[in-house]
Amino acid sequence: MRAAAFTSYGPPEVLRVMEMDDPQAGAGQVRVQVKAAGVQPFDCAVRSTGWAPPGLQIAFPQILGNEFSGIIDQVGTGVTSFNVGDEVLGWALIACYAEYVVVNVEQIVKKPKEMPWEHAGVLTASGQTAYTALRKLGVYKGDTVLIHAAAGGVGSFAVQLAKAWGAATVIGTASERNHDYLHSLGAIPVVYGTGLVDRVRSLSPKGIDVALDAAGNDALVASVKLVKNKERIGTIVTFDRGEELGVQLIRSERSTEQLSELVTLYVQGKIKIHVRNTFTLEQAADAHRAVETGHGCGKVVLTID
Repeated sequence: MRAAAFTSYGPPEVLRVMEMDDPQAGAGQVRVQVKAAGVQPFDCAVRSTGWAPPGLQIAFPQILGNEFSGIIDQVGTGVTSFNVGDEVLGWALIACYAEYVVVNVEQIVKKPKEMPWEHAGVLTASGQTAYTALRKLGVYKGDTVLIHAAAGGVGSFAVQLAKAWGAATVIGTASERNHDYLHSLGAIPVVYGTGLVDRVRSLSPKGIDVALDAAGNDALVASVKLVKNKERIGTIVTFDRGEELGVQLIRSERSTEQLSELVTLYVQGKIKIHVRNTFTLEQAADAHRAVETGHGCGKVVLTID
């Protein structure tokens, strides 16, 4: 199979298409012919620095990608809930920039026919991170929620989940060029920078109930000034500073139950997915450059023929 992989850490150009052995489905597994694979900041960090969360081993040549959509073309022994030809979406750590990926059946759900491959390929990672974060922080009917980096992958899902779960007001920090996009998601946009705390207070004089940081240090400091209960402040990016400030440090937890709920919300029209850039497998390096600019709204995806 063809796969986008790298053999040394470095800039995006270390990524190139290589020929690798086709993986084979084992017991309790399926093989999926990948149609689309999301591109995440996580992937860029692994490629550029070798960073990896505990328990994840990098072995050259290393494929990247943590979310995918595609068609099952091989079913392992003991699998009864999926068949060859089923269209699915799911996750597999550092394995998805490839023509085929093998996963356990606990990592996939069926794709609705009306869901484009590109949308299905970018829902799993950021969507489940946002889901995990808001569930841990507790978003309830009538809450006022502040999402930092609200136009990004995780942020845009978090805005929509907060609205779907009954938040009365969602305020999102973003660059001014992304404010129309946030309006379209149902958020009140506010610019970053000096005076952020005062700007948010002017939008919500009664205070903020929940804050999620997907931006970094300044956003987290502002959140502590705006939210009384630190248990309802969380960060997915600034763990050292978050620990100092006593807020929740949130790492994504994935499950098919969560993913199924996200798919249902998508079908109901309560979650919309914006794909800002689409690249081929051969353009994986360009996809990483697009993600590393850090300025676009929505998601970046590889399509694989």
